[in-house]
Amino acid sequence: MLDITTTKQAIKNRFKGNKSKTDKVADYEVLIIGAGIAGIGMACRLQQQQHKGLFGHKAPKKQKQVNSTNKHKPPQRFAILEKRADLGGTWDLFTYPGIRSDSDALTFGYNFRPWLDYRMLAAGDDIKRYIVDTAREFGVTEHIHYRHEVQQISWSSEDQQWSATIKNYANGERFVKTAKFIVGATGYYDYEQGYRPHFDGEENFHGQIVHPQHWNNLDYNDKKVVVIGSGATAMTLLPALVDKDSNQCARHVTMLQRTPTYVASVPGDDHAIDWLSGKFSPLSKEQAYTLLRARNVLRQQGLYKVATHAPKVMKAVLRSGVKKELKGSDVDSKHFMPDYNPWDQRVCAVPDGDLFKALQDKRATVVTDQIGHFTATGIMLQSGQHLDADIIVTATGLKLQMLGGAAVYIDGQAVDIGTRMTYKAVMIEGIPNMAALFGYTNASWTLKIDLACQYVVRLLGYMHKNRYQVAMPQAQTADMTACAQVDTVMGSLSSGYVRRGKDELPKQGDRYPWFVTNNYLSDRIMLKYRKIKDDWLRFSR
Repeated sequence: MLDITTTKQAIKNRFKGNKSKTDKVADYEVLIIGAGIAGIGMACRLQQQQHKGLFGHKAPKKQKQVNSTNKHKPPQRFAILEKRADLGGTWDLFTYPGIRSDSDALTFGYNFRPWLDYRMLAAGDDIKRYIVDTAREFGVTEHIHYRHEVQQISWSSEDQQWSATIKNYANGERFVKTAKFIVGATGYYDYEQGYRPHFDGEENFHGQIVHPQHWNNLDYNDKKVVVIGSGATAMTLLPALVDKDSNQCARHVTMLQRTPTYVASVPGDDHAIDWLSGKFSPLSKEQAYTLLRARNVLRQQGLYKVATHAPKVMKAVLRSGVKKELKGSDVDSKHFMPDYNPWDQRVCAVPDGDLFKALQDKRATVVTDQIGHFTATGIMLQSGQHLDADIIVTATGLKLQMLGGAAVYIDGQAVDIGTRMTYKAVMIEGIPNMAALFGYTNASWTLKIDLACQYVVRLLGYMHKNRYQVAMPQAQTADMTACAQVDTVMGSLSSGYVRRGKDELPKQGDRYPWFVTNNYLSDRIMLKYRKIKDDWLRFSR
């Protein structure tokens, strides 16, 4: 007699989409590398989609557990692997005095969890606390595996999944976990070491030499400090080191720069949310937040457009602002007047002109000169001037790195990401089922990160709906070929750390969707509303 149950199961299996070519089940649907602001944001977006399945798997239902001997146990939805002992990324790593964001808090916070603090440029501790609270609120914390470094990821076309080689620094163990999709949320720089050039004669210096990446509760109280650098780190350090209200205060700080940088003073506080959502206002605090966030986004984009399309106008505005801040002092404004155009390199924002106020105090100076060599007691400049120092801080930039240094292989062949193009500034040419998250360089980092996370969620949803197992950007269609350009995913920035690390970063292409616009409005349309399927993105089952 015919077994009806067996027949039904056979028919079901016949028409059921294959899990993969070898029917292997991955350990995770999504593996996120990094628990910084990008990794936590990606995990929160996945948590918001708990009720939806990925890669043909049904989302787990909240019901009492039943023991099962099914060998094809569904994979866990996601996990975050973090090399450090805590979450936060940049905001856990950097601990130097004054560490803060360089973009406004309203756009720096996640769109799905409004940051309602009145401070314009948020302090590092506040940012770390915000990330921690967000992870806890969205149930992400329990998915994080600390002190786990992803050393290699290998894609198998046969198995249609990634294998990640992981080192657990807690016990020294190395092991492998598999995943259907990988999200690189490690940022773009090496956490282990910053860029640290060797200076002639530095072995003769009798004091301390420290990079801001390795501050480690440095004792600088009543010391003479020279900060080498002209970027955001140096400009943050100078006023913080001479702050008489802090626990420590340097005797004198000199900011030594090789070339000037554009600086703009911005308000330290923004109480507009309280004003717009006050007692007699029809707006709630959330509505006021939405309105003001849109205002800040448009202002950021508008200023960038002016800088790129009318650089002379922006130069004049910035120079006028510097002269106004330094009026009545003996500080020469030439120290803040570069010969390049605004946004060829980043414009540094300082709250309430704190940098300029510090320079008008006798405890701080700025010097624009070249280093000749180090001496036992400081730095001899090429001009012949000597800078006395007990401590020299080398705020000389970052060392760029992709995926936290993890090696990438596809079917046994090593992949050099620096030779590939970026697709929509989210995926990488020729690399299947992987996203590498990058933020903006001309606006809040998180603005772009959140758009990219939403795109990844949309992509996974599309693959689930159509039972696709693989999505891979290809640079060639039936009638078009995208060609790599010189600029990287970081845009056309000519900052030293970008130039030094250009071989590490994926490149832009010569056409949509392979070039980077650095425009929130156009990216919002592209990543949130345009169709997932296009001629460049290949899907397979």
